[in-house]
Amino acid sequence: MGNSADSKIILITGASSGIGAATARRLAADGHHVVLGARRVDRLAALVDELRAAGGSADYHELDVTSRDSVLSFVERAHDRHGHIDVLVNNAGVMALSALDTLRVDEWDQMVEVNLRGTMYGIAAALPLMRARGTGHIVNIGSTAAYRVDPTAAIYCATKYAVRALTEGLRQESRDVRVTLVSPGYTHSELTERGGDPQVRAAARAAAEELGMPASAVADAIAFAIAQPDSVDVNEIIVRSTVQG
Repeated sequence: MGNSADSKIILITGASSGIGAATARRLAADGHHVVLGARRVDRLAALVDELRAAGGSADYHELDVTSRDSVLSFVERAHDRHGHIDVLVNNAGVMALSALDTLRVDEWDQMVEVNLRGTMYGIAAALPLMRARGTGHIVNIGSTAAYRVDPTAAIYCATKYAVRALTEGLRQESRDVRVTLVSPGYTHSELTERGGDPQVRAAARAAAEELGMPASAVADAIAFAIAQPDSVDVNEIIVRSTVQG
């Protein structure tokens, strides 16, 4: 557990699995209070019980990042309950890979809604509260797909390029609020388990299993950025397993 004087109120979206859950475990172990949001509240409840049993401090609230009202409620309820929020980790994401000519337009829309709009809504909810307090930290989860484009990943890459641009714009506009983009490569998570072309999804899952790093490695990068003094803003971290190359 960390020093209580250094303890922060940290909100994490997409916290029911993968990078979100790993980040909750790492930050709770560091002595922070984590507020977990996702649609699968049964998983959130189980994770909060796990964190508390390990001596951590946590609570949760149902969250659908594609709903601006849901995101606003998530952030404002945490603010009302704890008096302030220190950090928002915009982590919720989906990756449905397919060639463009398969025209899986509903899945394109879902990636835009979750990956981009969800991040925008998080910023819109948290930024005024942080600005009013004169301090805060917004951490957006990008991807190595924010730096290169691959076949079958055009829409996913487009959303992550957009998140990268959004994060950089927010950073340039900010003095009192710190802004960080954490971009993982292949990671062991549920990202490759749902949506997209079945053959492409199977190939992506095999690559993630062979080349991926544990979600805890990404959580460690997030924890590093959060742990810096208020005068230091870690702007971008790209983290891959060494075998990804």
